[in-house]
Amino acid sequence: MGATLLCELGLFLLCTLLCTGHTQAAVLTIEPNWSSFVIQEFVTFICDMNEGEDADWEYKINKDGREFIPYNTHKDYTLEISSKGDSGEYQCSGRKKRSHKTKNSNTVSIIALADKLRATLTAGTTIIPVGGSVTLTCSVQSSDGWKYEWFRRTQTTSEGKIRDQQNRDIRVCEGGIYRCRGKRGNPAYYTDISYDVTIEITFSNKVVVKQQPNWPQIFRGETITLTCEVQEGGETTEWEYEWRGPSTPTQWTHNNDVTFRVSESSSGDYMCKSRRRDDLYSSTEWSEAFTLSASTVKPKAQLTTNSRDVPVAGKVTLNCSVNLSSEWKYFWYRGNKSSEPLTTQDAAPSDGQISVSQEGLYRCRAGRGNPVYYTDYSDPVNIDKNTEPGPENSSFLTPLIVGLVCGILLILLLLLCRFKLSKDSCFKRPQSKNQHSATNHMTKQDETQHISPVQVESEDVTYSLVELKNTTPRKKPKIPEESCVYSDVKIRPSTGKSDPATAHEMVYSGLKPGK
Repeated sequence: MGATLLCELGLFLLCTLLCTGHTQAAVLTIEPNWSSFVIQEFVTFICDMNEGEDADWEYKINKDGREFIPYNTHKDYTLEISSKGDSGEYQCSGRKKRSHKTKNSNTVSIIALADKLRATLTAGTTIIPVGGSVTLTCSVQSSDGWKYEWFRRTQTTSEGKIRDQQNRDIRVCEGGIYRCRGKRGNPAYYTDISYDVTIEITFSNKVVVKQQPNWPQIFRGETITLTCEVQEGGETTEWEYEWRGPSTPTQWTHNNDVTFRVSESSSGDYMCKSRRRDDLYSSTEWSEAFTLSASTVKPKAQLTTNSRDVPVAGKVTLNCSVNLSSEWKYFWYRGNKSSEPLTTQDAAPSDGQISVSQEGLYRCRAGRGNPVYYTDYSDPVNIDKNTEPGPENSSFLTPLIVGLVCGILLILLLLLCRFKLSKDSCFKRPQSKNQHSATNHMTKQDETQHISPVQVESEDVTYSLVELKNTTPRKKPKIPEESCVYSDVKIRPSTGKSDPATAHEMVYSGLKPGK
């Protein structure tokens, strides 16, 4: 009894399943099974009724609840994506040819991308270390089902496909320009090719940055040269160079140095690297940073001297110095700042010391480099002319003075001797009577007073009586009475008659020295 009841219940359920017109047993799948598609790609819908033979059914496809493809005998339908409007919810339905029994499948979502995809190439680093490699990665926005193609070229070779590489990631050990693209589907759909990525291989050569002139301190306004020097290593070749500094990096150049005038913006780190001229995608590593620190304070020269007075026929020494840095040359000026540098031998660019013999206002300043960078002028130093003879001139003047004194004394001695000789000489002539009277008269007068010269006229001659005064305050020497000095007396013509014998006789007058 119980067994019979169970059998009846099972037959009822089986009949219910077989006789129901709408079941959910149909299955819709797509091939390829991607979540998104791009224009020109293809998607195939496959509708499976899971009942009887495929030929027993008719198939249709609905999109977003509306009929998209009407009933037909093909369970598969291939759609070419042509626009973004192909996105939506797709479902298939089956209808049995004899009984008109229908089945509806599950729904499948499709996303259509309107723009064509471009592959993206990335690199962990663009510099291949010495003896190493780098990893390149190619990706596409829709990551479903992609395979990849890789390409490489150099400046001397055309682009070629890298064989046996279809993976998303590859490792390379050669320098060059790399690109990639994605492909999928059948027929294959290709993305746009990626942008270039330049990979450089690193040589073992070491590079260093050197400064010329190699001064420990640089001032704003000076001109310097930085040189990129490739030291010996694993490669020896002709190089070209690239710089990286505070300003925009330079392009590759065959010159290994850069020359510039230092400014406030010049301070910072400088690095360089080099590469082979025959392989632009192989280079050295960047050099260690060279730090340039430019001083904004302009240096000032210091002027000192051992004396501010120029001795007669002598010189003074001037010293010019700069406390900062080195390798200065010094320039000298006399007068105001606008004057030209002194061009004499003493004032040529020197090591900081000159000797001058002219008085005046002196300044100096220092300069170095090419073109010359000048410091500020020193404070002025005034040098005066000394008129007093110095030790060197005394030895020269002493003989001259002694000679002059001796000459004067000699002249005085000669005069004295001449005077003495004239006193010791007497020319005695017979005296006339009148002459004797005049002498007596002079003697008498001499007892009372000093007599001024007196003219005595006679008939024939005129006498002149002269008294010599001794103006020396010291004790007067005694003069012998018999000593006499005569002076010539003018003879006047006689008005009367005279003796012819005495007409031409010379008459002298006696001279007494004053008491």
